[in-house]
Amino acid sequence: MMDSRLSARALDAQLGPWRTREPAYEALADAIRLLCLDNRIAPRTALPAERELATRLGLSRTTVAAAYRSLRGTGHIESVRGSGSITRPLGRRELGGVSVDEQSVDLQQASPAAWPGLAAVYAEVAADAPSVIARPGYEVLGRRGLREAIARRYTDRGLPTDASQIMVTNGAQSAISLLASLLIARGDRALLETPTYPHAAEAFARQGARLVGVPVTMADGWDLERAEHAILRSRPSAVYLMPDFQNPTGASMSVEARVRITDLARSVGAVVVVDETTAELGADRVISPAPFAAVAGEEGVITLGSLGKTVWGGMRIGWIRTDLDTIRRLTAARPTTDLGTPEFEQAVAERLMPAMPEILEQRSELLRAGRNVLIEALRRDIPEWDVPSTPGGVALWVGLGAPRSSALTLAARRRGLLLSAGPRFSVGGGHERHMRVPFTAPAPVLERAAGLLVEAWGDVADARFEAGEATPLDAVV
Repeated sequence: MMDSRLSARALDAQLGPWRTREPAYEALADAIRLLCLDNRIAPRTALPAERELATRLGLSRTTVAAAYRSLRGTGHIESVRGSGSITRPLGRRELGGVSVDEQSVDLQQASPAAWPGLAAVYAEVAADAPSVIARPGYEVLGRRGLREAIARRYTDRGLPTDASQIMVTNGAQSAISLLASLLIARGDRALLETPTYPHAAEAFARQGARLVGVPVTMADGWDLERAEHAILRSRPSAVYLMPDFQNPTGASMSVEARVRITDLARSVGAVVVVDETTAELGADRVISPAPFAAVAGEEGVITLGSLGKTVWGGMRIGWIRTDLDTIRRLTAARPTTDLGTPEFEQAVAERLMPAMPEILEQRSELLRAGRNVLIEALRRDIPEWDVPSTPGGVALWVGLGAPRSSALTLAARRRGLLLSAGPRFSVGGGHERHMRVPFTAPAPVLERAAGLLVEAWGDVADARFEAGEATPLDAVV
């Protein structure tokens, strides 16, 4: 059974510079394998017929047939009578021919381990379990005490907020998906940064949105000229932003950019969805910036946050902060997907809110140590790379100097280092010259990761020369 079909033209656009080693059929298989692992090709998608893809890529049908045979051998595709080659659902660690063991380093998720004091808070709430389970357990808006605590934090940061303006969700992703379902009708446009948080792009695309990208870089920030042109030309229904320590670049938006983009969005009737899940993750020092809506104004601005990056991703506690009318619309729309957030986790989150200064301090120390280890190692051992020094966030958006992100990702996987390639974060393609390297793991783990990444880069260089490409990596256009 298949859910969709991918044309040869569409697959060609996603492959990018795939011919990174010989034989060609294995290079092609590797490139498709990575698209499956990154979920850029969804499970149960029919790949192009061998002849069609061979014609598009300028290859022999034998080469494409061998690539598909390799993919079948590693369990990434299966042959279905009448449908051709169909991609299979893959477990998160089902990496095909890649050997993964306890010594492997997984940096695909840019989230730190649980805050060290979390277990004690869980134990406190468990001791008070009778009061938790005495509640009905179906709160579409969320636990009143937690909403009040979230509202107080917004007020303390300069954005006066009442508990009635808060909805608690099952993490930030749940909030994004719920907002996308409310704001987007099929065929509407949604404007996002590129690169961006890939699951946000997927949530808007799932609702049928046509995605429009606006470039953002660590060096130059948001391209306001491109943003103005894109907003006025495409007239999006929603604009999704991560203005503080953006994931993956680590960039933070200037006050001028916040005001300008919001004014442009209002002029075309677009709602600005502001994701502040990384906003307080300063690495050099604890930073709690004024909320976006306090700077750009509340009209047409919806804010979301979560404890996923600050406390622990496994809690699945997020929230939406908006006006009362939008809260009412969200309350009516939410029961079609879920009936509320688990009471126990909400009770834990409520007790954590007063401890946020302590939690953020520990997170800052962890992120600073990890970031510094990565920067030192990568700048020393791969001087041709552009390794930025971000003041916060969860990752380095490293410039490779060559379109080799996908090849490097696969080479790193073979050595036991799991990363996501640059194109995973793109809107509309690109970013083969960049790699996201999270620094949320402990420093000793990141030291090992840096060593594996250096070795993998050597593998990519060797493969290029074996393939007959004599141009040095840092000179590729």
